Amino acid sequence: MNDFVGMEDLLSDFLLEAGEMLSDVDSKLMDLEKHPDDSHLLNDIFRGFHTIKGGAGFLNATELVTLCHLTENLFDKLRNRELTLNAELMDVIFAATSEVRRMFDALQQTQQPHAAPMQMLEDLKIALTGKAVLRTEAKGLGKTAAPQSPVPSTAPDGVDWDALYNALTGTDIVEKVGATRDPEQIAEAVSEEESTKKAFGRRTSDVPGATVGRRDGDVPIKEAKESTIRVETSRLDQVLNLSGEIGLTKNRLTHLRSSILQGRNDVDTLRELDQSVSQLDMLVVNLQNAVMKTRMQPIGRLFKKYPRLARDLARSLGKDVELVLSGEDTEMDKTMIEDLNDPLVHLVRNAVDHGVETIEQRIAIGKPEKSLVELSARQEGDHIVITIVDDGRGMKPEVIRNKAIEKGLLTSEMANTLDENQCLELVFLPGFSTKDEISSVSGRGVGMDVVKTNIQKLNGTISIVSEVGKGSVFEISLPLTLAILPVLILRLGEQSFAVPLSMVREILSVSQGQLHRVSGRATMVVRGEVLPVLPLSQLIGWEESDKEPEVGVLMQFGNNSFILAADGFAGHDDVVIKSLDTFRPKGVAGVTMSSEGDIVLILDIKELLNEVRGG
Repeated sequence: MNDFVGMEDLLSDFLLEAGEMLSDVDSKLMDLEKHPDDSHLLNDIFRGFHTIKGGAGFLNATELVTLCHLTENLFDKLRNRELTLNAELMDVIFAATSEVRRMFDALQQTQQPHAAPMQMLEDLKIALTGKAVLRTEAKGLGKTAAPQSPVPSTAPDGVDWDALYNALTGTDIVEKVGATRDPEQIAEAVSEEESTKKAFGRRTSDVPGATVGRRDGDVPIKEAKESTIRVETSRLDQVLNLSGEIGLTKNRLTHLRSSILQGRNDVDTLRELDQSVSQLDMLVVNLQNAVMKTRMQPIGRLFKKYPRLARDLARSLGKDVELVLSGEDTEMDKTMIEDLNDPLVHLVRNAVDHGVETIEQRIAIGKPEKSLVELSARQEGDHIVITIVDDGRGMKPEVIRNKAIEKGLLTSEMANTLDENQCLELVFLPGFSTKDEISSVSGRGVGMDVVKTNIQKLNGTISIVSEVGKGSVFEISLPLTLAILPVLILRLGEQSFAVPLSMVREILSVSQGQLHRVSGRATMVVRGEVLPVLPLSQLIGWEESDKEPEVGVLMQFGNNSFILAADGFAGHDDVVIKSLDTFRPKGVAGVTMSSEGDIVLILDIKELLNEVRGG
């Protein structure tokens, strides 16, 4: 259902601009909590809500207008010094911004958002009067309580909602809650009934003043990725200038071609041809780099989401945590920034939940009450390095090893062969968790597994350094972009294949005398280490030829190392990957073209190895 027929362009522009504005408001709210008397911050946040309210008014999103209007009025009183900011009021404000974002999600699905919870609106109104807003529970994330008015069983239009609910669900809700009209108990009963019969239940529009359930379309299952990108005009001007110069060079080459076809092949003509081709090569490289820069975005757009995440989680756990950001201006490919969100969310949550101690524990060991978690980014050559550092309790390799054995993730014999660094990396195993009890934050053993899997999908690596009592450092290394991939080109017969250069550690010559058989499998000793030899033909499922391999490539990803045997190699190159959308064979990440015009398959080594092991 589309509630914005004919207004799609206006809606898209609003979501783009208002989404960035709300993220900026969230960031400024974190600063405001540290500097509650900063008039510039109060004015900026006030203008943010005012602007969002104005845009929502054009879209007739009345519920969003109502919520923004109350929040705007609250900041108007704060900036005029009629109210004083405190922790409880900040919880109300943060809850309001979360609800605004929920309404944005509904708008993303081209649906008018439902009203904010009545309790939230009441809290805002109470705050506007200057009265204290009481919290219902110490660990609520923005959950506040205020005097409630009973929810009427019969609406002003005379409909008996209890009778209607009983007819639809077969459940007497009054009897279920013990013949009470307490709104919290009623909401709890309705929520329980809706968990098994989602087709039934009451909506906000059904009973004025009661927020019981939401439609399925209110919040999307997965947040849609942005389909637009903001580019500085100077970068587009550079692309335009280079395109113009390439056009002039093309005209020059066309003229020289005509001269050569007419028989002018003297030394001067050939020299001009060589100069023009060299100039064209330089211009194409510059154009390629300029186009790649249009895809680059500052990683700070992603980082600024996490201080709010850390703040809310820390308050729910009874901790005092400050997330410090640095290197926000570091740029990387926009598509990679979007795919980094899930891993960084897990790492930030992990640092707050597992990494740092509670306030009482820190005081007992002589640490400051406030814990520090630092999220930083920097560029090193053609890679981006992201680090998450905490000053918490650190990680004990022995505890991690024993926990992995206890959960059956590895045997005692295997565990005893691991050094301290390898023990720390056990946290990336699927199903591993140091928590015995499952909570909404941790304990299921999927967080760090997701982190490593997603980082590897981006051709990146992650490492851990930890010192007991001092804290831990998680370091992620990623390529600047996935659009251009450095590869090593191997030959098998007359066909060329490419493997990611990031996995290549060494190129070796292979002779019959160097190969040894262990349990029927070919192996090779490299600097005292016995490594398995896997022919490329076996990896891709071709029939093995009688010809002995001449080249061995020492491949490594994660903790796995092996030698990939091939007939030869044709050097390395930086290639543009062409994806196979309609048909993608197993083990093929994409294709590219060689300088001779041949098609080169880019192999997905991890998928091929899994296929071989599975077979």
